[in-house]
Amino acid sequence: MISIEELTATQAYQFHGDVNLYNSCETQELATQGAGDRQFHLLGSPQNNALPILLSEDDYSCWLSLDDLDKIDLALAPYQPRPVSRAEIEKRSDRIIAYTQDAMNQPNHYLWGGTVPPNYDCSGLMQAAFASVGIWIPRDSYQQHNFTQPIAIQEAQPGDLLFFSSGKPITHVALYLGNNHYIHSSGKDRGRNGIGIDTLASESDPISQYYAQIFCGAGRIVAGYISTGNPEAQFECPISVNS
Repeated sequence: MISIEELTATQAYQFHGDVNLYNSCETQELATQGAGDRQFHLLGSPQNNALPILLSEDDYSCWLSLDDLDKIDLALAPYQPRPVSRAEIEKRSDRIIAYTQDAMNQPNHYLWGGTVPPNYDCSGLMQAAFASVGIWIPRDSYQQHNFTQPIAIQEAQPGDLLFFSSGKPITHVALYLGNNHYIHSSGKDRGRNGIGIDTLASESDPISQYYAQIFCGAGRIVAGYISTGNPEAQFECPISVNS
């Protein structure tokens, strides 16, 4: 186990197993999860019972509980992003879709901040599906929206992303399956409390109707995310994370 005194800002670390990560140093609300051997480095000194960290693969800032120091190791080698082309993404789109469908077929419920099986939030499911085939995309729905190339819904292909919101910024994301159908993890109040398939063309299903009303457009992932190693903004406790 690595002690708090041994942690340094210049060292890369990695998780072993799945770790909950939080949106403030209070460690009350999940922001995301560290799956498998994801890497990170420190952003500052401990506050309360948490460390501010930056995840290496998507430049996502969050808080690691000091109670989970037994779940981290020194990284054997720093994370090195590999460029991924649109052609490579198209070749893997069937596997990306299959990941979401396999996840749907497991017992699951909507989990704000969830990025590991079996429970996901909307953008967590998208990130996990792309990561399953070696493609990193940003973590939150509004970040994913900003990362994509906007396309008309008539041009959407299976594997593209659909975005939803009743205002700004984007608050929900789904994976397009074709024929106006999409798969997503939706919440309890305005969704299915888990992963399901809905359609933009439904006139009878109330959940599909709701999302059709707040549909904002489609986007295409044209390249994998390339980490810069820098957080988006000043990182202090508390913070607010929209996932």
